[in-house]
Amino acid sequence: MINKKRKADINELLQKLHIESQDYERLDTALTHSSYTFENKIPSLENNERLEFLGDAVLKLIASDYLQERFPDYTEGELTKIRAILISDATLTKIANKIDLGKHLKLGYHEEKSGGRKRASTLACAFEALLGALYLDGKLKDLQNLIVQLFEDEVTEIDQSVSKYNFKAMLQEYTQANGLELPIYSVIKEEGPPHNKMFEIGVIINEKPLGIGSGKSKKEAQQKSAEMAVIELGLLDQEEKSE
Repeated sequence: MINKKRKADINELLQKLHIESQDYERLDTALTHSSYTFENKIPSLENNERLEFLGDAVLKLIASDYLQERFPDYTEGELTKIRAILISDATLTKIANKIDLGKHLKLGYHEEKSGGRKRASTLACAFEALLGALYLDGKLKDLQNLIVQLFEDEVTEIDQSVSKYNFKAMLQEYTQANGLELPIYSVIKEEGPPHNKMFEIGVIINEKPLGIGSGKSKKEAQQKSAEMAVIELGLLDQEEKSE
């Protein structure tokens, strides 16, 4: 049974998340570290490891959906890079600290004394477990809103570092800032067998051809042609490109 003090503690956390839930037992489990169950001889199923397993999958799903919607022109590889950093222990620890998650954890004596409330792995796992618990309580929509709210700044920062030279985005921003037509990409040539095709794509702005690129996918070829256009327009010189 969850006592009144623990319920109040969990409610304080829920208020910070702007989510309502009465599933105190499961939320308590999500906030219970394995060191606590071990030292108190409580069955291991009552710690947060199983919920962490579920929460990890929930986070990947929500993050993937959010990223592909936010960055419609990014390749699968670019989205994967951003997601990998977004759901890393380092990022999850920053998010956990934003909501002071460590304050609400149940830790064993030794974990507590060794700084467990601030330990990255402990906080990251507890955050994922919390997502898992809320998902099982039918809060998927709330979780989607929560992820956007908590991760927005992180996504922007990660995008700037990972996609420093996203040439398609750079080219589109240039046209919008200068009142030009948006870039038009057209296939010039397509050759090779179905399992090993090569595409050659050109990019045109205001009816002026600015670059041609090739690649094993249309997206890759578009990115290469945009790169050539960016160089042609003087937005990125060859030396900066080679850094």
